[in-house]
Amino acid sequence: GIASVVAGHPLDTVKTRLQAGQGYGNTLKCVLTVYRNESLAGFFKGMSFPLASIGIYSSVVFGVFSNTQRILSQLRHGDPAAAPSLADMTLASLVAGVISVGIGTPVELVKIRLQMQTQPYAKANVKLNPTVPGSPVYRGPIHCLRTILQKEGIPGVYRGNVAMLLRDVPGYCAYFIPYAMFCDWITPHGSISPNPFSIWVAGGVAGAVSWAVCTPMDVVKSRLQADGVYSNQYKGTLDCMVQSYQNEGLKVFCRGLLVNTMRGFPSSAAMFLGYELSLKAMKRCQTETSP
Repeated sequence: GIASVVAGHPLDTVKTRLQAGQGYGNTLKCVLTVYRNESLAGFFKGMSFPLASIGIYSSVVFGVFSNTQRILSQLRHGDPAAAPSLADMTLASLVAGVISVGIGTPVELVKIRLQMQTQPYAKANVKLNPTVPGSPVYRGPIHCLRTILQKEGIPGVYRGNVAMLLRDVPGYCAYFIPYAMFCDWITPHGSISPNPFSIWVAGGVAGAVSWAVCTPMDVVKSRLQADGVYSNQYKGTLDCMVQSYQNEGLKVFCRGLLVNTMRGFPSSAAMFLGYELSLKAMKRCQTETSP
């Protein structure tokens, strides 16, 4: 999880600015604008909270996915270690997507609120320009979370959860299934398990496919979660979709598609490689320590 955040966060910041910001134009212009105005540090805004929480989030998502598969294999074949069918993987992906929203929504909300701050925090600026887009409102992730709780309560912390649910449920199906299929395809015949290169490539392809599939709802989620700092433009998920379509047409739902796909490859490649190698290391340790 940590590997994926470090690998993907700079492009995630670009994606968020493209989807929820104004005046950034295309991907290259957005990258240059962020660099000119905020230097390299601008690309890493909001990274500390996902970095601190990604371990819990990833362990829950991967744990729910793999254990759901084991339960289904036990029910269908009487053997939890039996190879899962496509239907089993699909159901396990759906369950993982639903569970992930409960943990992921607050993390995504804080990350996006911090990413949308284009200026450094100062109390004087907050008092002078509290409603100007881009003006600083939060000192950091903890201050951001506390402020949201104080002003918006628990519902505020889960702002955009419906959009995130509509993004992650199909998104995880397009994440785990292509990974498993591509891993099987690229692994040489006779090998017991895929080698690190196969895992890296399969994970990257799965990430690119997944983010391409869920970009439209990712746009809606980003806009909903960025909303509420300087204004309250959207009443909910459907209203956000309707307003976005009326103002910018269907193309708005493809905002950030290129950078999402580009970011999805290294981020997911790092995620799956870290996951598989960690599992192998822990299993090896258990074997060595077993009497």
